[in-house]
Amino acid sequence: MDQIIFDKPLKIDRRPLWRILADRTLRYQVIAALFIVGAVLFCLSPPSGLSHQGYHALIVFGACVILWVSGLLPLAVTSLLAMAVIPLLGILETKKTYALFGNEAIFFILSAFILAAAMTGSGLSTRLARTMLVRFGRTPRSLVLTVFLLSTVLSFAMSEHAVAAMMFAVVLEIVRSLDLKKGQSNYGKFLFMSIGWGCVIGGIATFLGGARAPLAVGMLREATGLDFTFFEWTVAALPVVLPLLVIGFFLLGRFFPRDIDSIAPGITFLNRQRLEMGRMSYNEKIVAVIMLLTLFGWVFLGKRYGLANIAILAVAALFVFKVVTWQAIEEYVNWGVILMYGGAITLASALEKSGAARWLAEEGLAGWLHSPFMVVAIFSLLSLLLTECISNAAVIAILMPIGMSLQQSMGIDPRVMTLTIALPAGLAFCLPMGTPANAIVFSSGYLKTREMIVPGMIVMAIAWLLFLGSAWLVWPLIGLHI
Repeated sequence: MDQIIFDKPLKIDRRPLWRILADRTLRYQVIAALFIVGAVLFCLSPPSGLSHQGYHALIVFGACVILWVSGLLPLAVTSLLAMAVIPLLGILETKKTYALFGNEAIFFILSAFILAAAMTGSGLSTRLARTMLVRFGRTPRSLVLTVFLLSTVLSFAMSEHAVAAMMFAVVLEIVRSLDLKKGQSNYGKFLFMSIGWGCVIGGIATFLGGARAPLAVGMLREATGLDFTFFEWTVAALPVVLPLLVIGFFLLGRFFPRDIDSIAPGITFLNRQRLEMGRMSYNEKIVAVIMLLTLFGWVFLGKRYGLANIAILAVAALFVFKVVTWQAIEEYVNWGVILMYGGAITLASALEKSGAARWLAEEGLAGWLHSPFMVVAIFSLLSLLLTECISNAAVIAILMPIGMSLQQSMGIDPRVMTLTIALPAGLAFCLPMGTPANAIVFSSGYLKTREMIVPGMIVMAIAWLLFLGSAWLVWPLIGLHI
């Protein structure tokens, strides 16, 4: 009889059976405990000043926060679960609940995903990256600066995780052609960190860098009827973005000093790759024209015609000229994110319409937040810290309903409150799980967690101070008063 050879030695678990079962079923135990606690709370009377609908909305909100933070269920599933439970508990009517999924922000986010997919699928974004790096990256310093700024600028027009994925592939070509060793080359670390920080900083500048901004603005519109134009948002974000670019690049240079004198092999390889692509294809030209017209429409016509309407027309134009197919789009669009944001807007509306958000703000926070500026400081810090641990969309979903109610009692401009939560929610610098851009950079194998955390903590503190300075000194000049 042939002898069976195992690659790895067998390990026998000698723990008691109940311990093994407890470990294997821990997830189900936590979900069951959450259900039981929710059922008990549901049977209790609401606190003074809170309606039954508001009390039930708070229970659903608390359960969603636990599920979002713990990751016991996918974010999208948690949001869909909230949409089903809200009408079942009588918090909102069924028709009103599901009608909230048709919020304008959802269709803007979907359209932005499709436009980014067209740029990536057509090869336009890769061509742009290679051309810019060859043209401006003549020295080690200029190359890494070009990577940093290109990641930033592309994140103005594309989702930051899509930019990070594209730039990662290009930078990987460079480090391989330069034979930079993993875990040893400071220059390799500098290049990859430039992608991550560039995407994070650029991602907060417009509505297109991430779906958190359209989600927050959608909640603002639903709660107050107020809105941001594309231009207004960018003007408010730039006082944080521009100095953070200078400081961020300086910090990266200090933490990862260059240990290479020449990048000629890398530039030669990139130039060869660029030449092999040939001239711009028909699809690339059409996508470029549509993107330029769309950006023009958002900046100058967005307030009159609506950002989502312009975005949908741009998407339709892509299909009219046959530069994309629906099969290709399905590979790029994160449908889970769309579902997550639809549920988050619904939950926020349930908290607001039931009076739960107002009660929570007045009873839980108003007593120890004595000034509008303190509210802005605390909420921005909470947003900044939470986004390192959980999805920035979950951060928006948790803080926006409370913030929208608190701004009423404190007399804060609701648009300032929206910026207070949404801008810091995009500034995750420390941990790989903070944002997909960080995770993509960390997957290169060139960086250790500590090498991301230490500089990340410093730039995060600076970003918070820049945010507070902008809110106090700059925003009043453009009509945004705390």
